[in-house]
Amino acid sequence: MSHSLYQDDTPAEVKEAKGLHLITQSTPNGQKVQIMLEELKDLYGTEWTTTLIDISTNEQKKDWFLRLDPNGRIPVIVDNTQSPPFPVMETSAELLYLLKFADKNDEFGFKDELERNQALQWYVIPGITNGFYTEPNAQTDTQRLFFWHGSGAPYKKSPVRADHALPSHPDPRANQPPADAIERFKNETLRVFGVLEIQLSGKYTGEPRDYLAGKGKGKYSVADIGTWPWVNIYAFAGLTDEDVRAFPHLREWMARIAERPAVKRGTGDAYKKK
Repeated sequence: MSHSLYQDDTPAEVKEAKGLHLITQSTPNGQKVQIMLEELKDLYGTEWTTTLIDISTNEQKKDWFLRLDPNGRIPVIVDNTQSPPFPVMETSAELLYLLKFADKNDEFGFKDELERNQALQWYVIPGITNGFYTEPNAQTDTQRLFFWHGSGAPYKKSPVRADHALPSHPDPRANQPPADAIERFKNETLRVFGVLEIQLSGKYTGEPRDYLAGKGKGKYSVADIGTWPWVNIYAFAGLTDEDVRAFPHLREWMARIAERPAVKRGTGDAYKKK
């Protein structure tokens, strides 16, 4: 398997990597795994190496990448401590893999099965809704299983595809999404923000929460790590600061997470391709 994963066209820093290796670009999906690794570093001293790519050049569609992730999406983790090396694709699967193999104390997960299930719910519940898909030239949104892979997931520089609502024939205006599609996705983002606000405000429980999952006020977990990067770029969904003022508990949650040192590093200059 290792021979089939790493061939002559594989970049040297990828095929010569030891231990965990991350291939990423600092998009919201990339930031989920970047933040998780930085959090694990602070807690356990977890080590990994990183390859930064530029998805606008379709590097992720080349054979060396597709051998690791046939879906051609960033980020990808390769665990070279496994024999043969084990690639993990899709951000939610990557967070759960790191939770299983790198977070021995479940600091970012839960030992209690009900709390664990609650965290999983906050990956999944609005996942059937549509968002702006991320990568250049993407034809469909193939990442609808988990919460912020589909729900209100705004990306710039990509044609909007409103669940087969757009014409399939070439359109010279393809890079200019229709106004109704933009409005639809803006409204959907506002709806999902409202769902998060209900959870964080304790509207129906009487107890405001600091984090999405866990008993009482909740605990910072993969549910937050997997959601925050998308919420944090609400401006790309066409929302203004005035729009977001309607969600005070969500804004506090955003600010609370943004102050974490690992979050600052996981979204910082170290992950910007020079």
